[in-house]
Amino acid sequence: MKISRRSVVDPFIVMDVMEAARRREAAGADVIHMEVGQPGTPAPRLAIEALERSLRDNPLGYTVALGSPALRERISRLYRDWHGLDIPAERIVITTGSSAGFLLAFLSLFDAGDQVAIADPGYPSYRNILKGLDLKPVRIECGPNSRFQPTPGLLESVEAEGGPVQGLLVASPANPTGTMLDASELKALSDACAARGAAFISDEIYHGISYGGRAHTALEVTDDVFVVNSFSKYFSMTGWRVGWLVVPETHLRTVERLAQNFFICAPNASQVVALGALEAEEELEANVAVYAKNREILLEELPKAGFRDFAPCDGAFYLYADISGMTDDSRAFCERMLAEAGVAATPGHDFDPVRGDRTMRFSFARSTSEIIEGAKRLKDWRR
Repeated sequence: MKISRRSVVDPFIVMDVMEAARRREAAGADVIHMEVGQPGTPAPRLAIEALERSLRDNPLGYTVALGSPALRERISRLYRDWHGLDIPAERIVITTGSSAGFLLAFLSLFDAGDQVAIADPGYPSYRNILKGLDLKPVRIECGPNSRFQPTPGLLESVEAEGGPVQGLLVASPANPTGTMLDASELKALSDACAARGAAFISDEIYHGISYGGRAHTALEVTDDVFVVNSFSKYFSMTGWRVGWLVVPETHLRTVERLAQNFFICAPNASQVVALGALEAEEELEANVAVYAKNREILLEELPKAGFRDFAPCDGAFYLYADISGMTDDSRAFCERMLAEAGVAATPGHDFDPVRGDRTMRFSFARSTSEIIEGAKRLKDWRR
């Protein structure tokens, strides 16, 4: 049988790095994991207790396609608590992780061949999901001058070269850079999309993890936006595969029909855990305090190992480093670092296929003791 043209997408390199690290560990080596964007903590205690109760009393069958009404109501309250916004629960859709959220958003907004602008560096699955749906990702090459975020001017420039776009996807805090957009920047981008009739999508899966102020949601500046969020990062629930979308009322029935047919519903057990996690603020904020400490340690110690040029890390749990003074092949550099220092990190090719050979990403989502040991190993390696 043939392999479809649209299935030919780039590998997710961080998963290859994880597998290489796993093989080394299976052979008896000790590896410090700074490659994967995954909290080192489990789901919150209150979340697990909620599931334990539900396993005794609930058959955990299907929920409705849009998700548990109780969970949607509780997320609506989260927007009131965090942002002072009244987002009706009816506009909130529970998804099988943020990945399903992107699928539902892209399928409901775009037709085959449409162009969707994304920032580079950026999360690699954006472009690969778009390609898999026969959509065309359009790179907005972002750098220090715009704090690695797109601007209306940069959007206009890429359209001048490649024609109009039908959508723009932004991320704040962003992966891999950790940079954030303020409310005025989100409004400018939203207005730019509205002016050209393009869809606006905001990836907010790292909300809750920021240093120096809470991240702004695009919902503060417009209702004409698809917002993607997740329980994976702040709520420490990567493997539970549950997230949510906030969609305009005009698109709700479209998204519901797609969700019914593609997924039936997000896993019921994961929705129960998510509802419990929303009550675990004390534990979750303690996790963020650990990330903040880890960030400070790396910002102080990595320059001693030669890593000196980082993107501003306003949120998330990543440092994106320019390593052009060390190598012009970040993948080979990361392979050597794993083999010789026992530290796993992600080469920049994942996030920027054009300039990524001179960059790499460190994740600091693990325990502080692991981060301290990783920094020590890198300093010893680079001596």
